[in-house]
Amino acid sequence: MTKAAELAKMGEVLDNSQIGGRRNLVINGAMQVSQRSTSATGVGGDIDYHSLDRFLIEAGHTAGRLTFAQVADVHDGFSYATKLTCTTADTSIGADEYTIFSTRLEGQDLQHLKKGTSDAEKVTVSFYVKGNASATYTVELRDNDNGRFNSQEFPVTTDWVRITRTFTGDTTGSFDNDNALSLKLNFWLHAGSAYTGGTHVSNTWGTTSNQRVGDNQTSFFDSTDRTFFITGVQLELGEQATPFEHRSFAEELALCQRYLYNIPPTSVQYVLHGWSHDSDTFITIKEFPTTMRATPTFEVGDVTQFTVYTSGAGTASRAASSMANNGMGPSGGGVNVQTAANQTAGFSGGVYNSVSSPSYIRFDAEL
Repeated sequence: MTKAAELAKMGEVLDNSQIGGRRNLVINGAMQVSQRSTSATGVGGDIDYHSLDRFLIEAGHTAGRLTFAQVADVHDGFSYATKLTCTTADTSIGADEYTIFSTRLEGQDLQHLKKGTSDAEKVTVSFYVKGNASATYTVELRDNDNGRFNSQEFPVTTDWVRITRTFTGDTTGSFDNDNALSLKLNFWLHAGSAYTGGTHVSNTWGTTSNQRVGDNQTSFFDSTDRTFFITGVQLELGEQATPFEHRSFAEELALCQRYLYNIPPTSVQYVLHGWSHDSDTFITIKEFPTTMRATPTFEVGDVTQFTVYTSGAGTASRAASSMANNGMGPSGGGVNVQTAANQTAGFSGGVYNSVSSPSYIRFDAEL
């Protein structure tokens, strides 16, 4: 095949989206998985995951608040998007204020970018955005290991538009080869002069904080009419934005469960199985569906909505009073459930959710 024919074939492959998988370094870029909640209100006063898996809001020192939701929005092969809606405006912007929509990546998944070497690779970020009105925001790569960043502005209109931005390779500062946070892909929505006060230099790696955000940056909190929709987020090696890598829901869920395993609130569902250790302690063993990034923290919603049921002599149900992890690791571990002191040691059984107001159990190993 001649060189011209090869290039023509490559163009056909790009047009038809017939490209091999595992190009996208971002998990849940099509906004399919939302284990915690499909909507969270009053967001904006902390740094936390509130709704969609693998995406969080980093916010500080601002009175602005937003609703963070997974919404159905069918276009360009996508079924879902993230919608951010300003619910409390903040038009008096202090120097240290910031609000960022972000996703985080492990260093061991970034070694092929060759960052910190003379052969550092370019990377391309692409995504689909729209809003209630025209706006300008900033997309940033934030090297968490070395305190370096590179950013570029992008426009938003009232129609879905695919944005592509290629970032030059960084020959300074390598990513740590481990399971810790090394890179943030940030979408700046609101920023004070500590981040905007200098002259922004597009697509340049640096360490000067007041040059991180574009000179034309819009404040998302300028009005309660403001909305921001995003989906199809992709980060890939090279300077070509290839068609979005669609993965099945099952694949995306499994990738997300490396960072969060959520047992959702479903009524009369047995969520844990085990045995009575003594009169008030029920011991359970939980194996995770995939090995998690690290030993997770344990979280339970309203523990009083769970009940221990044991069979055999002395069959009874007993309301849970507390839960705590016991010997947890990345692959699973124990959860001890405390009840009133009327269990019979050695009897097997399970823990199930309330009929009227079921709650959740979570194992969290987020970056």
